[in-house]
Amino acid sequence: MANSTSANLKLTVQATGENSGTWGQITNTNLLILEQAIGGYSPFNVTNASRSLTFTNGALSDGKNEVIKLTGTLEANLTISIPASIEKTYIVEDACNHAGFTLQFKTASGTGPLLCEGNCYTLYSDGTDVIKAGEHRKWRVVSAAETVQAGAQILANTNSSAFTLTLPASPSAGDEVSVMDQGYDFNTNALTIGRNGSNIVNAADDLVVSVQGAAFTLVYSGDATTGWTYKDK
Repeated sequence: MANSTSANLKLTVQATGENSGTWGQITNTNLLILEQAIGGYSPFNVTNASRSLTFTNGALSDGKNEVIKLTGTLEANLTISIPASIEKTYIVEDACNHAGFTLQFKTASGTGPLLCEGNCYTLYSDGTDVIKAGEHRKWRVVSAAETVQAGAQILANTNSSAFTLTLPASPSAGDEVSVMDQGYDFNTNALTIGRNGSNIVNAADDLVVSVQGAAFTLVYSGDATTGWTYKDK
């Protein structure tokens, strides 16, 4: 009976009587793969093309790590994918500069979550798709026009000039974007919140913020007429 391979981490499952003289090295490699899955870390550069994390049979591979840090400046809407059959948990840090583009973490055949620049995630694959189980949101300074993703926490600084923050396209019910006046200068240079096709509090108009020190969170209601609403503190 020949060796086989485990479904998720692609460990070598040794058959009785096989691998005379080499079983120790195979066992050691399996242990290193388990170490990757429990506490391994891998930086993964993302720039101009969608990329796949690898799961090589019986070998250390970048997709088997527990922690993935995504880096680089996006040049298009991109995806990071894993094989559709894999069941695994991940901690993912989105340390990319999105440059106005989107980044999605998914299985090869699924539709996983869009990541938000600067945030950290607990994700898991159920063998069909990637599901977001948790999100740690970080405040990030923005001083020029940008399209943000759901979960963004923006310290907006209009000290140099007024600019527009554009809300996510095609939002889902419960999506949030938080904004704070980082430079206490909205009264000098207003911040515009671009609605990006959705209503903001029942109105098909962009939101102009000109109150010094303003801070607020918009929640997408899931209702097309209402659109984005203010979240109660």
